Amino acid sequence: MGMFRYVDERFADLQMLRYRLEGFEHLSLQQKKLIFFLSKAALFGRDITFDQYGRYNLLIRRTLETVYTDLSIDHDTDQFRALEVYLKRVWFSNGIYHHYGCEKFEPQFTEDYFREVVCRVDARRLPLANGQTARELCDVLCPVIFDPTLLPKRVNKADGEDLLLTSACNFYDGVTQAEAEAYYNARKDAADPMPPSYGLNSTLTKRDGQLFEDVWSINGRYANALRHIVYWLRKAAEVAENDSQHEVIGKLITYYETGDLRTFDDYSISWLQCLEGRVDFINGFIEVYGDPLGLKGSWEALVEYIDEEATHRTQTIARNAQWFEDHSPIDPRFRKPVVRGVSANVICAAMLGGEEYPSTAIGINLPNADWIRAQYGSKSITISNITDAYNKAAHGNGFKEEFVVDATTLALIDKYGDACDDLHTDLHECLGHGSGQLLPGVDPDALKAYGNTIEEARADLFGLYYMADPKLVELGLLPDGEAYRAQYYSYMMNGLMTQLIRITPGNQIEEAHMRNRALIARWCAAQGDVVALVERDGKTYLQISDYEELRKLFSKLLAEVQRIKSEGDYEAARRLVEDYAVKIDPELHAEVLERYAKLNLAPYKGFINPQMLPVNDADGEIVDIQLNYSESYAHQMLRYSSEYATLI
Repeated sequence: MGMFRYVDERFADLQMLRYRLEGFEHLSLQQKKLIFFLSKAALFGRDITFDQYGRYNLLIRRTLETVYTDLSIDHDTDQFRALEVYLKRVWFSNGIYHHYGCEKFEPQFTEDYFREVVCRVDARRLPLANGQTARELCDVLCPVIFDPTLLPKRVNKADGEDLLLTSACNFYDGVTQAEAEAYYNARKDAADPMPPSYGLNSTLTKRDGQLFEDVWSINGRYANALRHIVYWLRKAAEVAENDSQHEVIGKLITYYETGDLRTFDDYSISWLQCLEGRVDFINGFIEVYGDPLGLKGSWEALVEYIDEEATHRTQTIARNAQWFEDHSPIDPRFRKPVVRGVSANVICAAMLGGEEYPSTAIGINLPNADWIRAQYGSKSITISNITDAYNKAAHGNGFKEEFVVDATTLALIDKYGDACDDLHTDLHECLGHGSGQLLPGVDPDALKAYGNTIEEARADLFGLYYMADPKLVELGLLPDGEAYRAQYYSYMMNGLMTQLIRITPGNQIEEAHMRNRALIARWCAAQGDVVALVERDGKTYLQISDYEELRKLFSKLLAEVQRIKSEGDYEAARRLVEDYAVKIDPELHAEVLERYAKLNLAPYKGFINPQMLPVNDADGEIVDIQLNYSESYAHQMLRYSSEYATLI
């Protein structure tokens, strides 16, 4: 294998990284086989995510791959190279929309070229419908690819617009926002203390004037993909580390077989209570950020094993969860009297899939249902080998030197930054999302399209507030009382300035996590001169005049955000997000983009998975799982499209 390389290829605004499975060789054969089988289940859902992100994505991907691998096409032209970059972006984003900004990609090759090469390849390799010609396929795909006004956004959250009719995500078919909201409101029972996540695993469709749900199960939509996933889950169950793990996998299989959301809740409770063993996984229709109404879950998967040394940090946090809840600066009515079932591990990712691939979260807290959190708790993970890869890729790239205000602050961030980032992620995931409670009778979906932003702001503010608490030094989680300032500065700089590198000029902030960070930073900046943008030598910098006062602002905003969540105050959520989290100062934006461009960095990172290769004995039994880190990005994507194609 040679020396391990964290940084791999770069294209467009993207850079591919690799993550290493530290300690994998020391796992038992049973654990390795479990990870391998769960990894196969993780990869077989890839086509589901592509289809959920847009109804034409699979057709476009298959067509582009056919052209890309056809040896009769001249690869040494500007047009082909532009098509190659476009295809790599489609692979990265699970479709034709930017994975973060959700705007449609603008191809740098012409429609004439596309039509020419598609009509030149072997038609038997194209995804043609019965009787369809290559020319007719182009007639379908070209408007989607080349017309910037047709289906321009995957997820639109612009206030005042019909969020379904203006979003290209493939969760609704012929349904307006008003119809969808009325449909699901009619199904909710306010007296039900354990409501299922209505709409989580279905496409809402309108036919002949009637609305119905096309449920995602092995007997419904996405059946072929889910049958493959279930096959490998059954293999995994055979090598589960313990009875509890075996039961969890069995319940997930039953959920995929039935599509029953109460079965999913039963599975989720068993999953969060399964704390034995070293291997764990996420597999299912889970996060709802890809739906403008925040109802439908995108398919995602993660296979993981515990990083035992680093987990001491998160377990310390989890053991003190009640103290953090009791001392939270929110109205006591909104605190949980008893914090239940908080578990937290630092893990190594072993395989990324679906919405978690190639771009993945660095921390996850599940399950999402508020009533499950209240009664049973939650399970949190921080992904150590992913953050390690990010940190190594960022070392010495000049970014902090360009944007941090002075040498003193830069030294502070260099000294404490990585540790503080990890700790803030832990606090966000382990405690932030699980903190607080809804008042009786409040609909968990009351905040509608603003719910995701408010929830992320709540968890971030919880972490920010406690970063400066002496309790963290007392618990040995921070070395001293100065360290938190590194996190405060980096967070505010990102929210006010540097996250703008991810926004196309003229666009507003759309993504929920970016809106959350902007909301917090801008709200604090509007409260006086504690936080300010200052000009030095013709450049704008963040200046924090009083870190203790900034903590008080975080405290005040956390109390209000928790009130909004607990009371289901939609109008207050809308005002807070629209006033602070959406609009962009074009002059500041232009300056930040210009300064960043000179650094020649890619604003987004993604990951190439390791390839897992089973070693068999003479009888065909698996005796080991070997890891290969040398597969290229294009080879991996083409292999996945071949080996794990289930829907096209």
